Amino acid sequence: MALAIFDLDKTLIKGDSDFLWGVFLSEIGAVDADIYQSKNQYFFDQYALGKLDINEYLEFCLMPLSQYSMQTLNQWHQQFMSQKIEQILLPKAQAVVDMHKEKGDTVMVITATNRFVTMPIVARYGIEHLLATNPEIKEGQYTGKVEGEPCFQSGKINHLNKWLKETGENIKDASFYSDSYNDLPMLELVDYPIVVHGDDKLNALAIERGWKRLDWV
Repeated sequence: MALAIFDLDKTLIKGDSDFLWGVFLSEIGAVDADIYQSKNQYFFDQYALGKLDINEYLEFCLMPLSQYSMQTLNQWHQQFMSQKIEQILLPKAQAVVDMHKEKGDTVMVITATNRFVTMPIVARYGIEHLLATNPEIKEGQYTGKVEGEPCFQSGKINHLNKWLKETGENIKDASFYSDSYNDLPMLELVDYPIVVHGDDKLNALAIERGWKRLDWV
Protein backbone atom coordinates (compact mmCIF):
# COMPACT_ATOMS: atom_id res chain seq x y z
CA MET A 1 0.00 0.00 0.00
CA ALA A 2 1.25 3.45 -0.92
CA LEU A 3 0.14 6.97 -1.74
CA ALA A 4 -1.31 7.52 -5.21
CA ILE A 5 -1.40 11.27 -5.79
CA PHE A 6 -3.10 12.98 -8.72
CA ASP A 7 -3.10 16.49 -10.09
CA LEU A 8 -6.61 17.48 -11.18
CA ASP A 9 -6.73 19.88 -14.11
CA LYS A 10 -5.80 18.37 -17.49
CA THR A 11 -4.86 15.18 -15.63
CA LEU A 12 -8.00 13.65 -14.14
CA ILE A 13 -10.20 15.89 -16.27
CA LYS A 14 -9.92 17.00 -19.88
CA GLY A 15 -9.72 20.69 -19.11
CA ASP A 16 -8.98 23.25 -16.42
CA SER A 17 -11.68 23.52 -13.75
CA ASP A 18 -10.61 26.97 -12.55
CA PHE A 19 -10.66 28.40 -16.08
CA LEU A 20 -14.03 26.77 -16.78
CA TRP A 21 -15.48 28.13 -13.54
CA GLY A 22 -14.56 31.59 -14.81
CA VAL A 23 -16.26 30.83 -18.12
CA PHE A 24 -19.35 29.63 -16.25
CA LEU A 25 -19.50 32.76 -14.07
CA SER A 26 -19.25 34.89 -17.21
CA GLU A 27 -22.03 32.98 -18.95
CA ILE A 28 -24.49 33.34 -16.06
CA GLY A 29 -23.73 37.05 -15.62
CA ALA A 30 -22.10 36.73 -12.20
CA VAL A 31 -19.09 38.74 -13.42
CA ASP A 32 -18.46 41.22 -16.21
CA ALA A 33 -17.91 38.71 -19.00
CA ASP A 34 -15.58 40.71 -21.26
CA ILE A 35 -13.28 41.94 -18.50
CA TYR A 36 -13.26 38.69 -16.55
CA GLN A 37 -12.65 36.41 -19.51
CA SER A 38 -9.80 38.58 -20.78
CA LYS A 39 -8.05 38.29 -17.42
CA ASN A 40 -8.99 34.63 -17.11
CA GLN A 41 -7.30 33.86 -20.45
CA TYR A 42 -4.24 35.91 -19.49
CA PHE A 43 -3.68 33.96 -16.28
CA PHE A 44 -4.36 30.66 -18.06
CA ASP A 45 -1.66 31.50 -20.61
CA GLN A 46 0.79 32.56 -17.89
CA TYR A 47 0.27 29.23 -16.13
CA ALA A 48 0.96 27.33 -19.36
CA LEU A 49 4.21 29.29 -19.74
CA GLY A 50 5.23 28.52 -16.16
CA LYS A 51 5.15 32.24 -15.34
CA LEU A 52 1.98 32.50 -13.24
CA ASP A 53 2.03 34.90 -10.30
CA ILE A 54 -0.09 32.72 -8.03
CA ASN A 55 -0.93 35.47 -5.55
CA GLU A 56 -2.09 37.84 -8.28
CA TYR A 57 -4.14 35.08 -9.83
CA LEU A 58 -5.79 34.04 -6.57
CA GLU A 59 -6.74 37.64 -5.80
CA PHE A 60 -8.50 37.64 -9.19
CA CYS A 61 -10.25 34.27 -9.09
CA LEU A 62 -11.32 34.26 -5.44
CA MET A 63 -12.95 37.68 -5.53
CA PRO A 64 -16.25 36.46 -7.07
CA LEU A 65 -16.64 33.99 -4.19
CA SER A 66 -16.74 36.91 -1.75
CA GLN A 67 -19.61 38.60 -3.59
CA TYR A 68 -22.25 35.89 -3.24
CA SER A 69 -23.72 33.75 -0.48
CA MET A 70 -22.60 30.18 0.15
CA GLN A 71 -26.08 28.98 -0.81
CA THR A 72 -25.93 30.74 -4.17
CA LEU A 73 -22.40 29.55 -4.85
CA ASN A 74 -23.27 25.94 -4.03
CA GLN A 75 -26.32 26.08 -6.32
CA TRP A 76 -24.14 27.47 -9.09
CA HIS A 77 -21.57 24.75 -8.54
CA GLN A 78 -24.19 22.09 -9.15
CA GLN A 79 -24.98 23.75 -12.48
CA PHE A 80 -21.26 24.03 -13.19
CA MET A 81 -20.77 20.30 -12.63
CA SER A 82 -23.60 19.50 -15.02
CA GLN A 83 -22.74 22.03 -17.73
CA LYS A 84 -18.93 22.08 -17.68
CA ILE A 85 -17.44 19.15 -15.77
CA GLU A 86 -19.43 15.99 -16.44
CA GLN A 87 -18.46 15.95 -20.11
CA ILE A 88 -14.72 16.25 -19.39
CA LEU A 89 -14.47 13.47 -16.82
CA LEU A 90 -12.17 10.71 -18.08
CA PRO A 91 -13.19 7.03 -17.74
CA LYS A 92 -9.57 5.92 -18.11
CA ALA A 93 -8.61 8.19 -15.23
CA GLN A 94 -11.42 6.74 -13.14
CA ALA A 95 -10.11 3.25 -13.91
CA VAL A 96 -6.64 4.14 -12.64
CA VAL A 97 -8.10 5.70 -9.48
CA ASP A 98 -10.16 2.55 -8.91
CA MET A 99 -7.12 0.34 -9.53
CA HIS A 100 -5.16 2.11 -6.81
CA LYS A 101 -8.09 1.87 -4.40
CA GLU A 102 -8.41 -1.86 -5.08
CA LYS A 103 -4.71 -2.27 -4.26
CA GLY A 104 -5.35 -0.57 -0.93
CA ASP A 105 -3.43 2.58 -1.83
CA THR A 106 -4.35 5.91 -0.29
CA VAL A 107 -5.63 8.05 -3.16
CA MET A 108 -5.29 11.82 -3.05
CA VAL A 109 -5.61 14.88 -5.27
CA ILE A 110 -3.21 17.79 -4.85
CA THR A 111 -4.20 20.85 -6.87
CA ALA A 112 -3.49 24.56 -6.99
CA THR A 113 -7.13 25.20 -7.83
CA ASN A 114 -9.17 26.27 -4.83
CA ARG A 115 -11.09 23.84 -2.66
CA PHE A 116 -14.52 25.30 -3.47
CA VAL A 117 -14.17 24.54 -7.17
CA THR A 118 -12.38 21.21 -6.81
CA MET A 119 -13.98 19.34 -3.91
CA PRO A 120 -17.15 18.21 -5.77
CA ILE A 121 -15.05 17.13 -8.78
CA VAL A 122 -12.68 15.09 -6.63
CA ALA A 123 -15.65 13.53 -4.83
CA ARG A 124 -17.11 12.62 -8.23
CA TYR A 125 -14.09 10.35 -8.74
CA GLY A 126 -14.63 8.79 -5.33
CA ILE A 127 -11.43 10.29 -3.93
CA GLU A 128 -11.54 11.10 -0.23
CA HIS A 129 -8.36 13.12 0.27
CA LEU A 130 -7.91 16.57 -1.26
CA LEU A 131 -5.14 19.09 -0.73
CA ALA A 132 -5.96 22.37 -2.46
CA THR A 133 -5.61 26.10 -2.11
CA ASN A 134 -7.99 27.07 0.68
CA PRO A 135 -10.17 30.17 0.29
CA GLU A 136 -10.54 32.05 3.56
CA ILE A 137 -13.96 31.91 5.21
CA LYS A 138 -15.15 34.31 7.92
CA GLU A 139 -18.64 34.28 9.42
CA GLY A 140 -19.85 31.82 6.81
CA GLN A 141 -18.69 33.90 3.85
CA TYR A 142 -15.69 33.70 1.56
CA THR A 143 -13.47 36.76 1.99
CA GLY A 144 -11.71 36.65 -1.39
CA LYS A 145 -8.41 35.91 0.32
CA VAL A 146 -6.33 32.75 0.74
CA GLU A 147 -6.05 30.87 4.01
CA GLY A 148 -2.43 29.84 4.46
CA GLU A 149 -0.03 29.03 1.63
CA PRO A 150 -1.28 28.46 -1.92
CA CYS A 151 -1.07 24.80 -2.94
CA PHE A 152 1.12 25.59 -5.95
CA GLN A 153 4.52 24.32 -7.12
CA SER A 154 6.66 23.81 -3.98
CA GLY A 155 3.59 24.78 -1.92
CA LYS A 156 2.11 21.41 -2.88
CA ILE A 157 5.00 19.73 -1.08
CA ASN A 158 4.44 21.88 2.00
CA HIS A 159 0.74 20.99 2.07
CA LEU A 160 1.62 17.32 1.59
CA ASN A 161 4.25 17.33 4.35
CA LYS A 162 1.75 18.87 6.76
CA TRP A 163 -0.79 16.18 5.86
CA LEU A 164 1.82 13.41 6.26
CA LYS A 165 2.71 14.69 9.71
CA GLU A 166 -0.95 14.86 10.73
CA THR A 167 -1.85 11.39 9.43
CA GLY A 168 1.34 9.42 10.00
CA GLU A 169 1.38 8.40 6.32
CA ASN A 170 4.63 8.40 4.33
CA ILE A 171 5.66 8.83 0.71
CA LYS A 172 7.63 5.61 0.30
CA ASP A 173 6.69 4.10 -3.09
CA ALA A 174 4.33 7.02 -3.76
CA SER A 175 3.24 7.85 -7.29
CA PHE A 176 2.24 11.25 -8.65
CA TYR A 177 0.31 11.83 -11.88
CA SER A 178 0.50 15.26 -13.52
CA ASP A 179 0.34 17.09 -16.85
CA SER A 180 2.27 20.21 -15.92
CA TYR A 181 5.89 21.30 -15.68
CA ASN A 182 4.69 23.49 -12.79
CA ASP A 183 4.45 20.22 -10.82
CA LEU A 184 8.12 19.34 -11.24
CA PRO A 185 8.84 19.67 -7.49
CA MET A 186 6.19 17.03 -6.72
CA LEU A 187 7.24 14.77 -9.60
CA GLU A 188 10.82 14.81 -8.35
CA LEU A 189 9.70 14.07 -4.80
CA VAL A 190 7.99 10.72 -5.41
CA ASP A 191 9.39 7.32 -6.34
CA TYR A 192 7.03 6.96 -9.31
CA PRO A 193 6.54 10.18 -11.32
CA ILE A 194 3.97 9.67 -14.09
CA VAL A 195 3.23 12.23 -16.79
CA VAL A 196 -0.36 12.37 -18.08
CA HIS A 197 -1.18 14.57 -21.10
CA GLY A 198 2.12 16.34 -20.45
CA ASP A 199 2.83 19.83 -21.70
CA ASP A 200 5.74 20.17 -24.14
CA LYS A 201 8.32 21.07 -21.51
CA LEU A 202 7.31 18.26 -19.18
CA ASN A 203 7.11 15.69 -21.98
CA ALA A 204 10.65 16.54 -23.08
CA LEU A 205 11.90 16.10 -19.52
CA ALA A 206 9.95 12.86 -19.09
CA ILE A 207 11.58 11.41 -22.21
CA GLU A 208 15.01 12.51 -21.00
CA ARG A 209 14.51 10.94 -17.57
CA GLY A 210 12.61 7.86 -18.70
CA TRP A 211 9.44 8.72 -16.80
CA LYS A 212 6.24 6.88 -17.67
CA ARG A 213 3.86 8.85 -19.91
CA LEU A 214 0.12 8.22 -20.26
CA ASP A 215 -2.84 9.46 -22.26
CA TRP A 216 -6.33 9.02 -20.77
CA VAL A 217 -8.31 10.96 -23.38
